[in-house]
Amino acid sequence: MHIELGLIAATKLAFANAGAIATLVTNSKKLIAKPNLIIKTALAAVFFSGFMQAFNMPIGASELHFIGASAIFLLFGFIPTLFGFALGLLLQALIFEPADMLHLGVNTLSLGIPLIAAHVLYGKRFFKKDNQVKVSWSSIVKFDAIYYSGVIAMVGFWLMLGSEPTPFANWVIFAIAYLPIIFLEPIFSYFVLRFAHKISKNNILSSLTMAQALRVK
Repeated sequence: MHIELGLIAATKLAFANAGAIATLVTNSKKLIAKPNLIIKTALAAVFFSGFMQAFNMPIGASELHFIGASAIFLLFGFIPTLFGFALGLLLQALIFEPADMLHLGVNTLSLGIPLIAAHVLYGKRFFKKDNQVKVSWSSIVKFDAIYYSGVIAMVGFWLMLGSEPTPFANWVIFAIAYLPIIFLEPIFSYFVLRFAHKISKNNILSSLTMAQALRVK
């Protein structure tokens, strides 16, 4: 989901940075109100950074990554995942790819906007006490389908804003490349959640994850 440096003009990058900051500030009250969410955010950032480093491959118009979105979302919840993605991208830029600092706002929105959409449209039902969705491979597929469709759409959006036109075929190749992840990541997420649910009866682990709030099928 990274966009090549130099593709987006500086003025558009400024708007992207402003949008990313506005998105985080809008949700910051929920983070500050519950201190334990800050710990979950740090854990989400560590997991996300680890997944990103474990697998990344340039393809088509962008890069293919194993984000682990559904596993992180279900383990730590919406707010920690949203801020964890932003913090993880910052750590990635500072430690591994300093040049990515220029696209920090772009990359944050590329992951954050789809997360908000997936949470509102489907994900929040995992945590509802009434009409709660059971955690199963099929339910995680639905969440990931919404999320990664959003990521693919965001990459297309940034490419349209590029200073030079990007061949449509490049974006299509990138989009198709994400299909295996949409089906394979839920398997990984499901078994991670089953394991976390079993061991989260421990008081410490229960306070660090959302596993006990889930109905694991």
